[in-house]
Amino acid sequence: MNLFDIENIAFEVLNYPISYVELIATLFGLISVYLATRANILTWSTGIVNELFLFILFFQVQLYADMFLQVYFFAVTLYGWYNWKNKPEENGITSIDSKSKLWLSLIIVLSTLIAGYLFSKIHLYLPFYFKFEASYPFADSFVMVLSIIATVLLAKKKIETWYLWIVVDLVCVFLFFKKGIVFLSLEYFVFLCLATFGLFNWKRQLSNG
Repeated sequence: MNLFDIENIAFEVLNYPISYVELIATLFGLISVYLATRANILTWSTGIVNELFLFILFFQVQLYADMFLQVYFFAVTLYGWYNWKNKPEENGITSIDSKSKLWLSLIIVLSTLIAGYLFSKIHLYLPFYFKFEASYPFADSFVMVLSIIATVLLAKKKIETWYLWIVVDLVCVFLFFKKGIVFLSLEYFVFLCLATFGLFNWKRQLSNG
């Protein structure tokens, strides 16, 4: 059976079948987030593996916004990797100003509404590629929009990245559990803990800097 098929089961935990694609995505996701909390550049290389397997997983469970999000993550991963490696002197941990926070809030709301509407109709616009209706398109789009902004802030080492990741992780815990991706839901609970740790760790580095 195909390694990338969610029906190809690695093992079961409490009667929940964990596919190889979900297992690999989960493990590399955990490694990547942990490395990010330590401001370790290897977060970007492990993130690429996570993004590939999540792209495949989300397509199969009709979370299309999250699927497309992985393409964006890949692009920003390359940028973040380059930025941290080649411009270390410009990449201390910093914070964004109040005006930028207001603009980001407006962008999040408007982008979520637009993306949510588009993904709710994607099976009508592109029926050949998307045979099933999107699941929870607005919640999924909210996750997508926040993740896009949070990833840019991570690449620029802005401390606000962790506030956004905390919100993303909270939503994903419930969203993925609702979709029956229980193992991934549990992973996002761990991500929530790691994001909280990352926030405090970066705050300490920012204060010491």
